[in-house]
Amino acid sequence: MKKGLALILATAATATAVPAMAQDAGFSGPWIAGVAGYDINKPGSSQVSAVDPDQDVNAEGAVYGAAVGYDFDMGNLVVGAEGELTDSTADSTYGNPYTTFGLGSVDAGRDLYAGARVGYKMSPTTMLYAKGGYTNARFNYIGTDGTTEYSRHLDTDGYRLGAGVEHKFGSMAFGKLEYRYSNYKKGEVDFEASGVADSDRFDIDTDRHQVVASVGVRF
Repeated sequence: MKKGLALILATAATATAVPAMAQDAGFSGPWIAGVAGYDINKPGSSQVSAVDPDQDVNAEGAVYGAAVGYDFDMGNLVVGAEGELTDSTADSTYGNPYTTFGLGSVDAGRDLYAGARVGYKMSPTTMLYAKGGYTNARFNYIGTDGTTEYSRHLDTDGYRLGAGVEHKFGSMAFGKLEYRYSNYKKGEVDFEASGVADSDRFDIDTDRHQVVASVGVRF
């Protein structure tokens, strides 16, 4: 009788433990997160020599948006893909009136990112990771011909590299703290006027530094 009762209790305990383990799949599965942090945009190294040292041409502000992704937990190693859409309050005014076509005469707009990341689990709930991928950012440019002020979009292509730490809070919720660097090498002017084609792509050199925090849910 005692053996039978012990067997029943052991079976019940096992049946209870299996669903609990199934609910916590480590760092595997799809996730969604909100993103917010600090954003600074500045001329790249090839443009620094042409910058007036008396002018502040950096565009600084807050970045905010959302990210989605999917991770595969392979033990100590985690690999995954992610995408992000953010906007920014970063802006700067260079000169008055705006006669110079450059980063200093813009405010930052939406930013699209797609990339991959690789992580290493420091514990069952904490992971360090590195990331990299493609970024397409829009800057809203203001210019003038001396009489009329014009507003244009500068669409840029580049790459992003970053690193961060992710920590799990329970089986679903998590938080991240991340630094990332982006560099944009190609751009085109998007003319909003009807019948006016976008400009040809041209070379640029713009750096972007961001420190962001994220809070999300893994499904």
